[in-house]
Amino acid sequence: MLAFIHQLWLRHCRWLALGGLVVLLVVFMEGAPRSLPGVSGQPALAISLPSPRPSLASLPTPRPHPLPSFLAQWHDPQARGDYFDQIQPSEWGYLVWSQFPVSVYIDPPPPDLGRFAAAQAATWQQAIAQAIAAWHPYIPLSVVETAAVADIRIWRSAPPIQRHPDGSLARIRAAETRYNLYTQRQADGRTRLRHRFDIYLSPNQPAAYTQATARHELGHALGIWGHSPDPGDVLYYAQVRQPPRISPRDLNTLKRIYEQPTCLGWPID
Repeated sequence: MLAFIHQLWLRHCRWLALGGLVVLLVVFMEGAPRSLPGVSGQPALAISLPSPRPSLASLPTPRPHPLPSFLAQWHDPQARGDYFDQIQPSEWGYLVWSQFPVSVYIDPPPPDLGRFAAAQAATWQQAIAQAIAAWHPYIPLSVVETAAVADIRIWRSAPPIQRHPDGSLARIRAAETRYNLYTQRQADGRTRLRHRFDIYLSPNQPAAYTQATARHELGHALGIWGHSPDPGDVLYYAQVRQPPRISPRDLNTLKRIYEQPTCLGWPID
């Protein structure tokens, strides 16, 4: 795992040295997708899911995918339980990945930062790299340098400000995770229903909390679309003084999710 973190860190140090901006252009291989965002906030508790169905002539039959290799082998000998009953499936099934590694894009800093801001940005990126490395043994992840090809995109930005129905401002959050559905024609000529996550993560938290928040939001993006009631789990619904590592209960929950049926990743034609 240390080697994985070191590899990511060298890559992002190179981004800082180059000081280049990455042009963000999402290219869909088949038509323009309808935006169907799901939203998860941290430390806010509410999770809202998309309600309209995608404009597809027919959806694939929901069925489970083969488990990723680690989850297939994972067994908790102490039977510490899970929080699967807290997970909210979408209208299209559980939000699982079926093609690995899952690609992750980390938003690079702008090239014109001062010394202090550049150091802060480097600390933020290192914290994100460590969070990715924490999940990598369980769900294979790969960092990519282009947003357009990424399954998960992590943005160095506070979540968009939201308002309550009465017009008042909602609570400011440190992070938010959203997803969108789209269709994509792949190398085998089949069109599949796919999803993409965007994580907005404030650059103004202390490093330890940035890493903990990123671990939490990545848990959502890897399929744990809900919160744990146990403060010993990464997906606990609020920040704690001593952020936990990924727990057996997190992994038990993740395995149960990946055993569930979904429309995502299956051909629609």
